[in-house]
Amino acid sequence: MSDRLAAAAGIIKSIRRRLTALATNKTKKLLILDLDETLVHHSESFASSYALSFTMEGSTYYFNPRPYAREFLERVSQLFDVVVFTANRKPYADPVVAFLDPEGELIVGRYYHDSGESLRDGYVKDLRIFKVDLARVVLVDNCPANFRLQKNNGIPIVSWFFDPQDEELSKLVPFLEKLAAADDVRPIIAERFIRR
Repeated sequence: MSDRLAAAAGIIKSIRRRLTALATNKTKKLLILDLDETLVHHSESFASSYALSFTMEGSTYYFNPRPYAREFLERVSQLFDVVVFTANRKPYADPVVAFLDPEGELIVGRYYHDSGESLRDGYVKDLRIFKVDLARVVLVDNCPANFRLQKNNGIPIVSWFFDPQDEELSKLVPFLEKLAAADDVRPIIAERFIRR
């Protein structure tokens, strides 16, 4: 087995251990992060400046991480168990998540399009799949429709495309620190975003 395959196998084992512990973890809450336009932006058109590219099914994808993405992940992983939940498929998402967390230490789980639900009015990320008390679950997503089943668990974030001056992730950290210390995240999120 090559060194690269052995390293990947080690990361997968580590993620599996952490996922097994996720449902029973009573100290950290669960932070679920959307991928596209929340943590990264991709384009299928060649970009002269990009951090990652790969080819899948005949198309080449060019990616850039949102400003402060790495620092954000480093901080929130100290406060929460962090998972990525994307509306995209595994072959697309895995290289991007591996780029954001090359050592597999910050993101404990990955959930893909098939983990969501297609309802009559569109796609939704049903947070009940995590089998965690919803008082302890937060979803950050640029598409509020994705958390409409549990709206008081969802934090909307402005979609990011290419603005190098964007600071949305760093501005979100103090609010997430407050949620990490709360008994129930839902009333705090509801109050911040004026939901009843």
